Amino acid sequence: MSYRSDKIMSLSGAELDNKTTKGLQNCFKRVLKSGMHGLCFSPYQEGQQPGDQLTEKQIRKRLKIIKPHTKWVRSFSCTEGNELIPKIAKEMGMKTLVGAWLGNESEMNHKEIEGLKKLASEGLIDVAAVGNEVMYRGDLTEEELIGFIHNVKSEITDIPVGYVDAYYEFVHRPKITEACDVILANCYPYWEGCSIEYSLIYMKDMYNQAVKAAKGKKVIITETGWPSQGEGLNGAFPSEGNAMKYFINTQKWSKEDDIDIFYFSSFDESWKVGSEGDVGAYWGLWDKNENLNFVDNNNLTNIKNRLAAKKWI
Repeated sequence: MSYRSDKIMSLSGAELDNKTTKGLQNCFKRVLKSGMHGLCFSPYQEGQQPGDQLTEKQIRKRLKIIKPHTKWVRSFSCTEGNELIPKIAKEMGMKTLVGAWLGNESEMNHKEIEGLKKLASEGLIDVAAVGNEVMYRGDLTEEELIGFIHNVKSEITDIPVGYVDAYYEFVHRPKITEACDVILANCYPYWEGCSIEYSLIYMKDMYNQAVKAAKGKKVIITETGWPSQGEGLNGAFPSEGNAMKYFINTQKWSKEDDIDIFYFSSFDESWKVGSEGDVGAYWGLWDKNENLNFVDNNNLTNIKNRLAAKKWI
């Protein structure tokens, strides 16, 4: 993978604002081609949602699409086929941040934790995450979560173990921060109603709050992104232009300051509408049909349709 960071660093916020739609699209494609640290993996195809069984075929297909653009991939669960994600990613030469999904169901939590341990014992995990936004949702108590973290750390001793949540949780919950080897912070200026003009400054402040709380431990931004469609939130407005600008600025900062960032997300997923409203379905760099967002796919679609009509595909 070639990282042409010099071309990315030459872009300023003003230059992005002054670009035409076509110019912004070209910049987006150039930045995407130059590669990124990490990407949150969206495995669910249209009509699927958590609880459905994922297949090796669909995971392999989507990982193949994102592989040229990222060094790391982040998964969110160790059951229902999600355990195949780190296995296939490793086969493809990618590093993995693997999460055990914890909720309010004791039996499922046990399966997730055991699945995380198994994948780690097989050498398929580079960073382990014990839970995702459990405190934010209120699914477990702080003591219960810390118990899970220590349980995993007692058996997984050769890789960093952490917990994923909003950056401010690590400020407000020092016991959780202390239990983690690495701080895995989600930073979303959009969800705090920040306008796109100030979003990068806002994200840097979120990150720095987590860094201060970490007291020397490594901080990784495990999620950040901007939706391309849907209703706005205070001063934050979804649009394709804003999504491209946010992606470009995020990757520019990641390379300039050597910040490990997992961008959210790889593919649009319709099932997220239920929990996040209409914006939930539009966080992907690729759409739900696995076409790259923010570029003109009409020519490609027309070619596919003509070939299909001739039964060539």
